[in-house]
Amino acid sequence: MHLAVVLLFACYPGIYHVATTSQFGLVFESFLPQVQTMTPILYFGLFAMSFDFISGYTGYLSFGHAVFYGTGAYLVIVIANGKIPLLAAGTPFMISVVLAAVLAALIAVAIGLVSFRLTGVYFAMITLGFAQVFYVFIRGWDWVATAPRDGPSVSFGTHPEGFRIGIPYVDGASYAIGRLYGSGLEGFLGLFDLSTTVVSFYMIGLVVLVCYLAMQRIIHSPFGRVMIAIRENEERARAIGYNTFYYKLGAFAISGAFAGVAGALFAGYRRSVTPENTFYFLTTGDALLSSIIGGLGTLAGPLYGRLFEQGLDEFLSKGSEGGGLLPMLQEYLSRSILETNALGLTIEEMIDAFINGRASLYVGIVFVLFVLFVPNGLLGSLRERVGGPIAKLPGRLFGGEKP
Repeated sequence: MHLAVVLLFACYPGIYHVATTSQFGLVFESFLPQVQTMTPILYFGLFAMSFDFISGYTGYLSFGHAVFYGTGAYLVIVIANGKIPLLAAGTPFMISVVLAAVLAALIAVAIGLVSFRLTGVYFAMITLGFAQVFYVFIRGWDWVATAPRDGPSVSFGTHPEGFRIGIPYVDGASYAIGRLYGSGLEGFLGLFDLSTTVVSFYMIGLVVLVCYLAMQRIIHSPFGRVMIAIRENEERARAIGYNTFYYKLGAFAISGAFAGVAGALFAGYRRSVTPENTFYFLTTGDALLSSIIGGLGTLAGPLYGRLFEQGLDEFLSKGSEGGGLLPMLQEYLSRSILETNALGLTIEEMIDAFINGRASLYVGIVFVLFVLFVPNGLLGSLRERVGGPIAKLPGRLFGGEKP
């Protein structure tokens, strides 16, 4: 199943190109997310998976996860601008990514030492408090800013060699990512050229895949079994001899490290960061939304949840923003139908009133429906039906068989 999903993602740019240039191109373009939309889905999906790693597998809901995402993003930009001693502006991006993971993990340990003294809603609130402290601190810290924009600081990365993913110091084994300044690839496999958008999609996807497999391996290790034991019954796990505090702290640090990697990918791709799109608590809210739609405690589910959410948002957004439904209706509905009067409005006016720019409204409605009727999310519901390693795991935590 993993291999099939990886192959599907790997083939997606080609599938999208063939489908959208076919006879029914507008229809496919309406329903399929654009490739430039898929790349942010990947790195934010990694952030959502890191959120699920701690919240879905230990049961401790971290509302402050944006701290680690923002830490990774800002560290990459600060290093690229040569503001850190011993790290030149030309420091390879992959080294910056590793440093972002390490720093985010250390901050997670510091926050966890305080936060894990509490449980339940109190843990969620104290992590939210830490997120707000970091947000206000970064917002007012001129050292990290390279340009003001109506108050909050904006940081731009100006890496002389580009933000390249691959083997550091080996130009032939690394490619720059970015919406505007990425590396294209001519004559790939001697058959076709890859645009900067497609190269960014593949290189970021490679990092996300490695991180996902690493988290998957940890979850299926003895350490991961204790994490799930804490989620199922922390008192029992403690009673049989596990020091749950240190296991939770370790899981939090690992989760923070992968969130830092996601933030680094975000900064490398966007080349600019602001406190609003990194440290703000609603960034964590987006990760929670993706996790609930995809399935908490499934690890891969948040990525699918993000894909579903962004795909729906793009499908219902304005045509100028890459939306699908609005231009498709305008193309295929005749003028006579569009000008038909119903309830005091023409069909065209109703489309504009109820669809054009209303994507967030419908995404919110879908989220409510998922909470009410699909509480286990997309992947969680699928695993309930077909079973799987994680579905069978909790019943064997303490040596017994699942009933």
